[in-house]
Amino acid sequence: MVGFRGAILLLFVSSIAHAQTNRYIIVFKDKNNTPYTTQQPQAYLSAKAISRRSHSGVAVTTDDLPVTPGYVAQVKATGAKTFYPSRWMNTLLVEATSTQIASITAFPFVNKTEMVAPGKKLIGGRVKRVSLGQTTSTQATDVQLQMLGIDNMHTDGFFADGITVAVLDDGFQGVNTVAAFQGANANARIKMTQDFVTNSGNVYQFDSHGTAVFSTIAAQLQNTFTGGAYHANFLLFVTEDVGSEYRIEEYNWLFAAEKADSAGADIIQSSLGYSIFDDPSMDYKIGQLDGKTAIISRAAGMARDRAMVVVVSAGNEGQSAWHYITPPADVDGILATGAVSSIGLRASFSSFGPTADGRIKPDVVALGQNTSIILADGTLGNASGTSLAAPLVTSLVAGLLQAYPSLKPSEIVQAIKLSASQAGSPDNSLGFGLPNYSAVRNYLESAALTQAVVLYPNPVESTLRLAFNKLPEGQIDLSFFDAQGKLLSSPSLSLTWLDNPLEISVSNLNAGLYFIRVRTNSDVITLRFMKL
Repeated sequence: MVGFRGAILLLFVSSIAHAQTNRYIIVFKDKNNTPYTTQQPQAYLSAKAISRRSHSGVAVTTDDLPVTPGYVAQVKATGAKTFYPSRWMNTLLVEATSTQIASITAFPFVNKTEMVAPGKKLIGGRVKRVSLGQTTSTQATDVQLQMLGIDNMHTDGFFADGITVAVLDDGFQGVNTVAAFQGANANARIKMTQDFVTNSGNVYQFDSHGTAVFSTIAAQLQNTFTGGAYHANFLLFVTEDVGSEYRIEEYNWLFAAEKADSAGADIIQSSLGYSIFDDPSMDYKIGQLDGKTAIISRAAGMARDRAMVVVVSAGNEGQSAWHYITPPADVDGILATGAVSSIGLRASFSSFGPTADGRIKPDVVALGQNTSIILADGTLGNASGTSLAAPLVTSLVAGLLQAYPSLKPSEIVQAIKLSASQAGSPDNSLGFGLPNYSAVRNYLESAALTQAVVLYPNPVESTLRLAFNKLPEGQIDLSFFDAQGKLLSSPSLSLTWLDNPLEISVSNLNAGLYFIRVRTNSDVITLRFMKL
């Protein structure tokens, strides 16, 4: 009798386990029998997305075709709940039982299935608030904007008008209600929102990390707070589940990146990184930081290849045993951003490079220690982390895309790195250093010069300028002579792109003819000028 009852109990437990619903990724073998073609991308890509690709010479390929609808229909017919398909990886996210997964795996068009998170979550929602520091300031954002020259970018009239930025984060509490975001809301600059975590349809919940990140780009309070690119258009996507850490969040990022692509985003901003999960079998190893292994890194690379600029936080692991960057910061050709203090020193928490294959990381840095933000209740605050440095760089990128519309996004990324403060000697602590709007402008304008050194204006009244078509390495020696060949002065100095063109005061010289000899490690050039 006891044995019989025990058998009933075992059968009951077995039935419960059999019915457990989990979240899985279905990987399809092909895109056969699809109704979509690469010749008619307007069926699945916006006009802006097609234009962005065309501008960079990026072709639409079969990887861009949507998942075959018939495959999705057959998966759905098993009783599994189907959610987000991925064009780039040819996958589908489902909530299904083990019985349903067995049926799905048996389909001839299915390559494999992978459990990416336990349980089901794609209906409903949760709320979690975080507490950040509060501050008071007459213009809280002065330092963080000036460090990147964004104040000069604004003076030149570039606020990212016409540029679309997709922000992938964990929630945007207060963005739809507080005064600091009134400009974005009143001017309909938030073009799209989507919650990929619970499929709730509401991104203005969950957490305020996304609010803080978004504020550094988009918030504006007169005489108090200025976001770096507050005239941009925005797509707000929730991809990070703060209640747990599973591989599904990488796939959420992938789905959001594809949505950003099809909607025509110019930039993907993401202050998220993944290396360790609640299920240790999902963890990444340091040797896998090659930019091609982690799901989120593969997705970021695919976004880059479709002519979007991808800006991500480098990670806050600088003081941990890991201490390296976290995916997707390991991807080549994106801007992985580390954190520095207001005086340019590396923040102790900011993650180090290199990648597993030896590439320099982070790429650049920005203020990530006591960065000014807007809190979910609309008050001024401050926070620290590479999460806050990345959106400042995103703001710079957005303004530069507006300022130089003829350049490809990849050319903007290259100019930002090669004109940054330590471009001549990048390292795995600060990368190429602090980027700057004026440095990028000088770099791009100097690159167009046909001579090694150009002197102007000539004749000159008070300030002479020397422009170099490439930044000289090491020390520059200048020698000034009068018309009789008498040496007047011989200063030596080093240049950054912020100093190019070099400005030289000649107001103390008498009117007449003068010569200047410029000696670099590769050239000796003598130029003459007339002082009025």
